[in-house]
Amino acid sequence: MDQDMVMRARVMLLSANVRVVRGGEGLWIYRTLTPVEPEVYGSKLAYVLVKASASPSVRDLPERRMALLEEAVAVAAALSPANPYRDKVLGMALAARRAELEGPSAS
Repeated sequence: MDQDMVMRARVMLLSANVRVVRGGEGLWIYRTLTPVEPEVYGSKLAYVLVKASASPSVRDLPERRMALLEEAVAVAAALSPANPYRDKVLGMALAARRAELEGPSAS
């Protein structure tokens, strides 16, 4: 992992002054930091991935939405069972993936 990228991600995270950074910036930050400290940033990455899958920017891109949700499930499932956020984000990611698979007609 490029240490300059990790440092940049940490600075961006600290300067954001929010609990969870969302959008493209949040995806970049958490994708950069999760490999370095998965138990610290993995749950936030999974959360941001699920939120990104519902973004208007991917409304007409079902493959992209599913890719984001598959990544969210994989990241959440990789968290330690002792992680206090694992069950919540894994449940959210699995539910979002299930809803995506069922499609809009199931709503």
